[in-house]
Amino acid sequence: MIGILGAGQVGTAVARQALKAGYRVKIATAKPAAEIALLAEIITPGAEAVDAAEAAAADLVVAAVPLHKYRTLRPDLLAGRTVVDAMNYWAQTDGVIADFDDERGSSEVIQEFLAGARLVKSLNHIGYRELEVDAREPGSADRRALALASDDDDAKAVVAGFIDRLGYDPIDAGPLSAGRVFQPGTTIFNAAHTAKQLRGLLAEANEPARP
Repeated sequence: MIGILGAGQVGTAVARQALKAGYRVKIATAKPAAEIALLAEIITPGAEAVDAAEAAAADLVVAAVPLHKYRTLRPDLLAGRTVVDAMNYWAQTDGVIADFDDERGSSEVIQEFLAGARLVKSLNHIGYRELEVDAREPGSADRRALALASDDDDAKAVVAGFIDRLGYDPIDAGPLSAGRVFQPGTTIFNAAHTAKQLRGLLAEANEPARP
C-alpha cells in the first residue's frame, strides 16, 4: 500500500501512476479526509481519501507537499516509515527559506526534521506530466532512469522496487547527501536519462574537484 501526503500536481500524478502499477493508494492532505474525497474521486479515481495519519501508516509513504510546508508533516506519524522525499526547494517560487540556505541538500534538512523516518530522495527530478507518459516496461531501450539517495539501504531497496513498478530504472546514487547532485539546477535534474547515462552523470558529479 502506498500513502501519499499531498494532493497537488506531483502527489496526484504519483497516485495515478501507482494505481496503474497495481498498488492500493491512500492520499491525504492537512485537511480532513471528507474535505478531499471529491477531489480524490475526480483527480485520482481509485485512490482512497484518508486522514494524514492513515496515509502515513502505509508500507511506503510519498511526501509531496510544497517544500515550504514541510513542517506540516508529522514526525511522530512517520517515525520508522520508509518515506520518499519527492519535494524540491524552489527559491524563485517559495521565496528564500532560511532552513535550506546552506551547504546541505534539501532532503538532508527534511531527514533532520523527520528524524525517525527512513528517508529516500527520489521522484523529484521528473516532471509530474512526464511521470505518467515516460514509463516503460523493464528492458526497454529507451526506459528512463530515476536516481535515489538514502542513508538506509533497506529503505532504498523498497523504493527501488516501487520505482521499477512505476516504469523506471532505479539508480542508487549513494547516501542522502548525494541527493544534492539531482536537485533543481543540476544537469541530472534538467533532463531525462537512461540508466547508462544517469550512472555516468552520477559518477561525474561525484568525482573529486581537480586542483
